[in-house]
Amino acid sequence: MTRRSFAGHGAASRTGLGSRFGATLTLLAALLCAACARGGKTADLIILGGTIVDGSGDPPRTGTVVIAGHDIVTVGGAAADGGGAQAADTIDATGLLVAPGFIDVHNHTPPTIVLPGNHLNEGFIRQGVTTVFGGPDGAFAPTHIRRFSELYAAQGIGTNVAFYIGHNGIRNEVLGDDQQRAPTPDEMEAMRALVREGMELGAFGLSTGLMYEPGMFAGTAEVIALAMEAAEYDGVYDSHVRNPVHDFVGSDREVVEIAETAGLPGKIGHLKAVGLHNEGVIADIVELVESARERGIVIVSDQYPYDGAATASLTGIVVAPPDLAGLDAFRQMQRQGRTDEAMAQLKAALADPASRALLKDASENGVDGGFAWLNATGYTSMRITSSADYPELVGLYLSEIAEQRGQDPFDAVADLIIGSTRPVNLTLGAIKEHDVRRLMVQPWNMIASDGGFADGSDALAGHPRSAGTFPRLIGHYARDEGVLSVQEAVRKVTSLPADFHGIDDRGRLAAGMRADIAIFDPATIIDRSDWDHPQRFAEGMVHVLVNGVVVLRDGEMTGEAPGEVVKR
Repeated sequence: MTRRSFAGHGAASRTGLGSRFGATLTLLAALLCAACARGGKTADLIILGGTIVDGSGDPPRTGTVVIAGHDIVTVGGAAADGGGAQAADTIDATGLLVAPGFIDVHNHTPPTIVLPGNHLNEGFIRQGVTTVFGGPDGAFAPTHIRRFSELYAAQGIGTNVAFYIGHNGIRNEVLGDDQQRAPTPDEMEAMRALVREGMELGAFGLSTGLMYEPGMFAGTAEVIALAMEAAEYDGVYDSHVRNPVHDFVGSDREVVEIAETAGLPGKIGHLKAVGLHNEGVIADIVELVESARERGIVIVSDQYPYDGAATASLTGIVVAPPDLAGLDAFRQMQRQGRTDEAMAQLKAALADPASRALLKDASENGVDGGFAWLNATGYTSMRITSSADYPELVGLYLSEIAEQRGQDPFDAVADLIIGSTRPVNLTLGAIKEHDVRRLMVQPWNMIASDGGFADGSDALAGHPRSAGTFPRLIGHYARDEGVLSVQEAVRKVTSLPADFHGIDDRGRLAAGMRADIAIFDPATIIDRSDWDHPQRFAEGMVHVLVNGVVVLRDGEMTGEAPGEVVKR
């Protein structure tokens, strides 16, 4: 595949190879339709009467979509009979918007949808998502991609899945337990070989998670060397940046350096201005990206439309050092779930001054240089999202609570845990709303979920982005708030990610494209998930097609699993 130029806004992104490719397919489809008509053949499905938002960013128009097999045959005028075409099935989309299926470029459901009962990925189908990118944050080695692909083929999946090849997964495989060092020349060559293997499997590029172990121990030169291997396959570079809270600009500048030196497009993953001290700094990041793009370096970002990052309970930010006795149940709880015994252990340890001091050091600095949330983001970045015991603290940052109480921040956290009977939940990376909006309107910024599997329940665990990202973008930010137009919102989750990754057959409603289609009610589409009920399914998505097969019809799942692994 030849890497085409990518401008990152509606008009420019439709020029070059993309438009020539589409024009050729339109002509071919017209000829094939004429041949089918002479042979008495019919289409499989016609979508009638809907308002088409084709993914290009162009204004909506009324039209008909004709589908044969996996593909769109024609996207035509508003004829009530589909322009004379006949099909075995029809969908009346009157009053609804018809869009390309949404592409989620930062998604954590691929490992979960191999489990029985999860394979349809219903929470994302109900958002209109038809393709998810697995392996962000550097997660997947080739063994993961191969194994997941085999399981998908065996049982079927509801959404398509695309993959990144992951730096962390590869580093774990090659360096094993000895991570806090640079690789030897032989190890470096083994890592390069695994990147090539992943790209041969169809991965779309290299992904890193430089904030997490073991990526945090890798130097920039190591990443550049691996990115150069992905560049040989016309891949992209996707990064969870190294230090997004304490070195926001410098960490994003590293993405530009890696992309520019390795010679491939770069994407700043789930970009956001986390923490009170970073309020307004998103303007500097916009300037950084714009400057790189003016020099001809293709830099984009993705963003979830929420004012808070990953979620946890207060106990989730406490790190228990391995040599502190009496916390075995607490350590097990952090892996599996809350237990009364674990909480009793933690409260007893926090009540003891000596043990509290050890917990404070491990929680704020990590163990032996390892990862810790308080080190990665900190008290000025963590905001209480819900608490039955302390409702008056909801919306406050941990640093603000400590200041109000005149306490050391860790002492404030410890006292809150000791005094609580139910979980005190927080976002580990709070963001100011005006910074969310400033990034959202940038033409090179995509919207992605960073979400995991959602089951539609009233369960308390999780982040609302897993069930609500895409309806929130369209229903809240576009329709209700007018931050951007509906057609621009759709472009950010269809043609923009497709063009960046070099996906030629998805992301637009046009003849010859795969029939991945989202059909929704523009008046009712909205997220229902929130900080207190993060798993609740969204509303307003009426019909969804994946590879020409209806997976959601009249708001109900059909049970079909036509998803496939999408390869570079």
